[in-house]
Amino acid sequence: MLNRRILRIKAFKVIYSRTENVTMTLKEGEAQLELSCEATRDLYLFLLSIVEAVTREAENRINAAMGKFNPTEEELNPNLKFTRNRIASILSNDPDFLKIVKKKKLSWEQYDVLLRHLYDTIKTRDYYKQYMVSPSDSLEEDAALWRAIFENEFEDNDELEAILEDLCIWWNDDLAYALNWCCRTMDELGKGSQWELLPLYMSQLSEKAESDKAFITKVLRTAFANYDDYVARIAATTTKWDSTRICATDLSLIVAGLAESEAFPKMASGIIINEYVEISKFYSTPESRAFVNGILDKLINTE
Repeated sequence: MLNRRILRIKAFKVIYSRTENVTMTLKEGEAQLELSCEATRDLYLFLLSIVEAVTREAENRINAAMGKFNPTEEELNPNLKFTRNRIASILSNDPDFLKIVKKKKLSWEQYDVLLRHLYDTIKTRDYYKQYMVSPSDSLEEDAALWRAIFENEFEDNDELEAILEDLCIWWNDDLAYALNWCCRTMDELGKGSQWELLPLYMSQLSEKAESDKAFITKVLRTAFANYDDYVARIAATTTKWDSTRICATDLSLIVAGLAESEAFPKMASGIIINEYVEISKFYSTPESRAFVNGILDKLINTE
């Protein structure tokens, strides 16, 4: 599930913690890295479980309307297409999915306000209206609907962000990545594939691939072992700067890049530098791209 870009981001964040907390040990850093990696897959599972929760919200709405003292004709004869979507049925009846969600205590039960607001929003969308009036009725169509929901309704959702922040310190940063995997899962379910728990690391999908876990663990260990030396080299390279005022984010990115270069000397330096420059665009200042690029290029390619 986790590719090397997101693993680099997670390692950089651990190194940032080390930058902010000089007493942090390698053991603590590795534990934080492992928890952070597992949290991304947990978020993916949590988001998938909302399929059944939103479907149940729709069912409850219909049942409440039918039970009114004087229901309208539309309320007595509702369009049940959404409540009968096959994706909700597949997930809610999959023993492996139910078992792991229960084990991890992932539930939307206490977030009924979000579910109401989410369903109300979904009903206003053109993709939902087209789905509801479409004469076709297929698993592929149901999966396409949920893909559209995952693509459109979860990012930039203030209610959801507040919930995720309260549940796990890593989840908001991982939201886009987890949603991408939810969309991939919808594509596979729409083809008739059975749901399977994603392996934690992308390399686990191929027996021939080098272990991504070993890769990122080596980067982190190299960074911790040589942290003081890397900082000294960065300070020596930035003589016009006060090293104590270098942005902690930039410092951590450069340390991560140096560690990867030393841990994997056969890897092209351009690839390593580009990776951390790209990460800097999302996690540091507007000036960081040029700064990180320049320092890493000088330290990796000219020393």
